[in-house]
Amino acid sequence: MNATPNKGQLLGYARASSSDQDTAIQEAALAAAGCSVIRSEKRSGTSLKGRDELATLIAFARSGDTIVVTRIDRLARSIADLAALVRQLEEKGVALKATEQPVDTSTAAGRAFLQMLGVFAEFETAIRRERQLEGIAKAKDAGKYQGRKATIDAETVRKLRAEGKGATEIAKQLGVARASVYRLLSDAA
Repeated sequence: MNATPNKGQLLGYARASSSDQDTAIQEAALAAAGCSVIRSEKRSGTSLKGRDELATLIAFARSGDTIVVTRIDRLARSIADLAALVRQLEEKGVALKATEQPVDTSTAAGRAFLQMLGVFAEFETAIRRERQLEGIAKAKDAGKYQGRKATIDAETVRKLRAEGKGATEIAKQLGVARASVYRLLSDAA
């Protein structure tokens, strides 16, 4: 008796970068692709940290399953993150597929195309960041950009330090990060 190998489930992942964006179009495409489970979240793609729905989907996936995204940039924006995800999936025996791109890590051509797309996604992120920094510099030169307003009062930090309080205690009292207190104290010195 010859058993047919288990093809596994198609598991969909949708992501939007900000709360004013919608994942409905991605979710519909993933459902149309046959995904039995679809997880979505609104988080930046520049980091894997805080991407709880993606982590849940990867933990849920079993050998033979395929994680499906509409486009690779929905999954990762850096080569390092993309490579780490693909390696993690391969170790579990899980494939990765994109509905709008010829990406399918179960084939050599799909893996090659995935690597090329990863390079372009990282390049796009770097270009966007450069443009943002150029815009900020122009706004500063024109006197229209002042930066973010200070969240802690430097004088209060110095006063508490003069009273003999340590950075940890000052940070707790003001509800700020200890690193911010250290930075402010080192700038003052």
